[in-house]
Amino acid sequence: MNTSLRFLTLSVLAGLSLSALAAVPPGYPADYQKTIDAATKEGKVVVYSTTDTKAAGPLIKGFEALYPGIKVEYNDMNSTELYNRYISEQASGSTSGDVVWSSSMDTALKLATDYAAEYASPEIKHIPEWAVWKESAYGTTYEPVVFIYNKKSIPADQVPDSHAALAKYIAANAEKFKNKVTTYDIEKSGLGFMLTVQDSKVDPQYKQHLADMAKGGLTVQSSTGTMMERVSSGENLIGYNILGSYAEARAKSDPGLGISYPKDYVLVLSRVSFITTDAQHENAAKLWLDYVLSEKGQSILANQADIPSLRDDIEGNNDIKGMSKMLGEAPKPIHVDESLLEYLEPAKRLDFIKQWRTAAGK
Repeated sequence: MNTSLRFLTLSVLAGLSLSALAAVPPGYPADYQKTIDAATKEGKVVVYSTTDTKAAGPLIKGFEALYPGIKVEYNDMNSTELYNRYISEQASGSTSGDVVWSSSMDTALKLATDYAAEYASPEIKHIPEWAVWKESAYGTTYEPVVFIYNKKSIPADQVPDSHAALAKYIAANAEKFKNKVTTYDIEKSGLGFMLTVQDSKVDPQYKQHLADMAKGGLTVQSSTGTMMERVSSGENLIGYNILGSYAEARAKSDPGLGISYPKDYVLVLSRVSFITTDAQHENAAKLWLDYVLSEKGQSILANQADIPSLRDDIEGNNDIKGMSKMLGEAPKPIHVDESLLEYLEPAKRLDFIKQWRTAAGK
């Protein structure tokens, strides 16, 4: 056998062996093997995500172990950067991500309306109806939004446990909290803007509460990590509208960071994911999305990445069932539907930001 033929034969056998290692998951259609085979030939999947690489690491490792012939090219960005990059690439005709996975639910759905491929995941029956939009965009997590505080500066018996209590506490101690309260910069953070809009929809006294929280002056940031660092160090004392998943992960190794789950209502974010219509690695993208939604993938998110699962069959308490037991009636899941798009209309967005700035004294 000549060298070229031997190389070709070995390559084919290697491809077949890698494909054979990845069995069709239980309960999936028998022809799913064709998707696995095609994905193995594609060899990789390109993911555009706002989930930081450290948190996503166990999920990537698990996926590549299950499908050893497919590598994950993971691009970690903030929500505004992801949106702008994807739009720019579409306008220029450049290659782009195969999968979008964003915590900014509204901008993710806006992208999905124009660029999501329809795909009915075999896992669809295991996730809530509110987390699925037209079998094209999927919520993937169940993440309460919390308050954080500096434990050294705020006694446990004074920690606010509702939005009204938070506003009252800050207003009554305006000098103590002068420039010590932090939240998202809603003009720079798509996630921050979306959460603020949802607050205004749920809380009838939102503007007054915002004004009271701003009595000492707000400091705004574009990332959760920066806010947690500032609160932990004492540079700020309280942060609100913080992703509980990130706060819980940090609190495990940071004794100075406290977390409060409000009892009046808890916004629950679900990171939105979809396969793009122009995916270069369409089949690998299907495997990735299905894996993220699967019991195996969701278990990794819940128990290794500290990101709560939106399934109710995950071992441990870090899933929708465990969160419901802990928080009772307080959770208000943000639905993956067209209502997310309301405040993305330019004039309405600008008016909302103007009103926010007025109430926040910015």
